[in-house]
Amino acid sequence: MDGSCLQFEENPIQDAISRIRFAPASNNLLISSWDTNLRLYDVDRSRLIFEASGEAALLDCCFQGESAAFSAASDCSITRYDLHSGMRENFGNHDDLATCVEYSNETGQVVTAGWDKKIKCWDSRSTKTLTAVNTVNKGVKSISLCGFASMVAVGDSVNIYDLRKFNKSFNSKCVEIQIECVRPYLDQGFAAGSTDGRVALKYFNPSDQNNDGYAFRCHPKAKRARHNFAAVNDIAFSPSTYGDFVTGDNKGYVTIWNAQSKKRVYEMPKFENSIASLSYSHGGQFLAVASSYTYSEENELEMPPRIYIHEMDDKYIASFSTGSSK
Repeated sequence: MDGSCLQFEENPIQDAISRIRFAPASNNLLISSWDTNLRLYDVDRSRLIFEASGEAALLDCCFQGESAAFSAASDCSITRYDLHSGMRENFGNHDDLATCVEYSNETGQVVTAGWDKKIKCWDSRSTKTLTAVNTVNKGVKSISLCGFASMVAVGDSVNIYDLRKFNKSFNSKCVEIQIECVRPYLDQGFAAGSTDGRVALKYFNPSDQNNDGYAFRCHPKAKRARHNFAAVNDIAFSPSTYGDFVTGDNKGYVTIWNAQSKKRVYEMPKFENSIASLSYSHGGQFLAVASSYTYSEENELEMPPRIYIHEMDDKYIASFSTGSSK
């Protein structure tokens, strides 16, 4: 399955992929796209097992356990899907594009955000029941959850809220880059990818208050590409190799790094299109890569979107401690 491309024979993905996510306990892959469809693909059996079409472009998706999912759409809607029965229902709305959706296993809350500059918490047991709303000064591109912490990318800062007291207070960390995506680094902090090809890694509780993290540029190995300033569209941390994380950028580069050594572990061959989204399977055996245009640059090639599945064997996860830097 190393580098195999998922096949959608009856209804291929017709527009840009916005997000891919492996399920929390299986090798089922959730896919949202601008063609209005939410898809669920069984990677083990190489077949599509769920598909639901809508009326608006889907900009994000997430699982609620193994049996349900949520999407955020360009018509401001948040939709819940029962992946077993096929039923879907409108769960809530924003006042502008709904860009982000996350589900918290710890609290049972659904956290959403959008261009209306609002971050909303919903009770997953009751449709349209808001438990909290926060307003920020810019539209939100990216949010992530880690335990009780909700990380919200706002401009060049990440606001960190406690889901148990979402309305009361938050901690803001300025990362001095225009953030494209934010992802949790275990329970230690977060990594933020920028629009100009950099990644900032910040710690929640640094041992040295004067050194709470670092930033680096994700340029490819090739000298001719060293001035690559492509946006880092997604970041994913390996659940099986401590400190390893992968970045995907708008020029089609996917690179695995190690947070402790601050070194490149492996760079995959360049993909044919931008990297829209990345996801590790729950055990770290597979890495899914969505190669798709993203509507973020004028000269992007509108080639058919593709999703590749890479098996994370020794070639990819060679430990930095052995001195490997492929």
